[in-house]
Amino acid sequence: MILRALHFFRRLLSGALGCDCDSCALAGPTTARKLVLFGSPNVGKSVIFNQLTGSYAVVSNYPGTTVEVTRGHSRIGHVLLEVVDSPGTYSLTPLSQDESVARDLLLDDPPDLLVHVVDAKNLRRMLPLTFQLIEAGLPIVLDMNIIDEATRAGIQVDLAALARRLSLPVVATAAAVGLGVDRLRVLISDSLPSVSDFSVEYPPPIESAIERITTTLRGEYAISARALALQLLQREAGIWERVLQADPDSIPEIEKAVSDAEAQYPQPLVFSIAVARQKAADRLADEVVVARPRPVRATFMEVLGRMAMHPLAGIPLLIAVLYVGLYLIVGRLGAGIIVDFLDVHLFGEKINPAITAWVEHLLPYPTWSSLFVGEFGVITLGLRYAFAIVLPLVGAFFLTFAVLEDSGYLPRLALLVDRLFKRIGLSGRAVIPIVLGLGCGTMATLVTRVLETRRERLIATFLLALAIPCSAQLGVILGLLSLHPLGLAIWAGVLIMVFLLSGFLAARLLPGEAARFYVEVPPLRRPSLRNVAVKTFSRLRWYSVEVIPLFLLASLLIWLGQLTHIFELVLSVFRPLVAAIGLPQAAADAFLFGFFRRDYGAARLFDVHSAGAVSGVPLVVAMVTITLFIPCIAQFLVMQKERGLRTALAVAGFILPFAFGVGALLNLILTTLEVQI
Repeated sequence: MILRALHFFRRLLSGALGCDCDSCALAGPTTARKLVLFGSPNVGKSVIFNQLTGSYAVVSNYPGTTVEVTRGHSRIGHVLLEVVDSPGTYSLTPLSQDESVARDLLLDDPPDLLVHVVDAKNLRRMLPLTFQLIEAGLPIVLDMNIIDEATRAGIQVDLAALARRLSLPVVATAAAVGLGVDRLRVLISDSLPSVSDFSVEYPPPIESAIERITTTLRGEYAISARALALQLLQREAGIWERVLQADPDSIPEIEKAVSDAEAQYPQPLVFSIAVARQKAADRLADEVVVARPRPVRATFMEVLGRMAMHPLAGIPLLIAVLYVGLYLIVGRLGAGIIVDFLDVHLFGEKINPAITAWVEHLLPYPTWSSLFVGEFGVITLGLRYAFAIVLPLVGAFFLTFAVLEDSGYLPRLALLVDRLFKRIGLSGRAVIPIVLGLGCGTMATLVTRVLETRRERLIATFLLALAIPCSAQLGVILGLLSLHPLGLAIWAGVLIMVFLLSGFLAARLLPGEAARFYVEVPPLRRPSLRNVAVKTFSRLRWYSVEVIPLFLLASLLIWLGQLTHIFELVLSVFRPLVAAIGLPQAAADAFLFGFFRRDYGAARLFDVHSAGAVSGVPLVVAMVTITLFIPCIAQFLVMQKERGLRTALAVAGFILPFAFGVGALLNLILTTLEVQI
């Protein structure tokens, strides 16, 4: 037992150093390299990143998880690696902002080695991107990942033949279970592979245009002239801008070459180029795939996966998911059982009284002791809100979200709602940031990068700020209204109506074409307990590091506001607005707190309700209004970063009067109808 424990810690230490040999290979000269993991969405790049670096990147069974570049470090033998996990992309001609991030990574900071990760089950669909990377003149290792699922499906690939035809090192891995990762490490630590001489043969007019453009280019570029010429022929705006800066004198000749080629085709050249690559991929796949998928009886998960996308069967399944995930886990378990224990019994009866007595003994000056304890104390309010109210709600949501994303349900939900979302200017792909917004609107605003058009990103950002409650808000609302089904139904109905109507009007007001919808649909799988636990823990760690300090800062600002009477001045602005929607003045604090953090404001409403100040119709009105209330500072700053200051101010300026207007109208309707809740 002791020897096993020593062996485990030895392996753990070696893994932390990125070393997989007995001597740790720390002696001798060290070579530094930059390695980029590249490939389509949902092929396992983040899993390989985790395996190589020991760091954590979010691993999900749905496309669009990685929207920013993730970096880590590893040592393999004498090679010190900077490992970069790039966003998923289907092509070097980007259609969305996250694909632009991936492409620009190769142009702005070219790697020493690129590992192209592909799904072994879908080689025909993956190879066109491989061809583009080869055309770019990059040193590549081809990683045939998820090989275990391909084998179970009866697909066998002749890896040696594939390596010969492409003139590339090829390795098969099942990174989720560690299969083949050691072989991948060996290939990475070996001398860099030479650039492949494989080439796709395009139709003669396109080949002629490529030759004309390549002989014209004079500037220094990170990728080959042939790859640049193909991008220019496809009218890729980002590449035209780069060539304009590096080769301004070449632009007229390039424009003429492109126009001459376009004149010979009835459709855009991007289509003809894509067809040529796909035909080459089909021919190569026919050569190297030595066994085809055999017909097998559909499993229960496959049948369930098809049901989740069906227009009729998918709706009851969605209702079941919402009931179990949001109502039972977030509402009843998180907001009910866990919050009741932590807030009432642990903090309310034990921690806060003890700390209050101790602080007041050490600081017998009310002005200073009120900074730490009391109604708005950093400890008795800030820490209590963070750990006793918001943390259980966020944790319950992160657990639910981890199960949904690891199972592969989210892309099926995207297909299910695509037709409805088209009515509000979005595609089904927008379901990813919208659902993530139920966890944190700040993260979800970043994830809008996966959407294809600027118009779609603007609409999604607006709807996230207006009508999508964060997990803490959602938990408080479900917890407070779970015993009042009519009130919960009214809240949900108003939010759905606002979401759809606002999206419909925004889609009519904002110019632009409707987004095309494409999404990778992975197999529906039983969630991995390890993946769910790691993802939930990682997001809770993010919450602890990023959000809890904001709660403490908010308490400090409120204390300063009270001390300088600014707090009372701001509340005097909110109290008439709160009174206009039928709420007591005590609820004004919640809206002020919500400006610092949405979840902070939700926690304050929890306190106001517990004190008996808000119930019945005012409670429902309060829940609707604070859900529609302006986004917190963090979400506002991310909006400003992603969409610009003017857009962020316009969104906030619209939402503030709109939220209280809806609240006032709802209060008028419910009181006029004498609704009993």
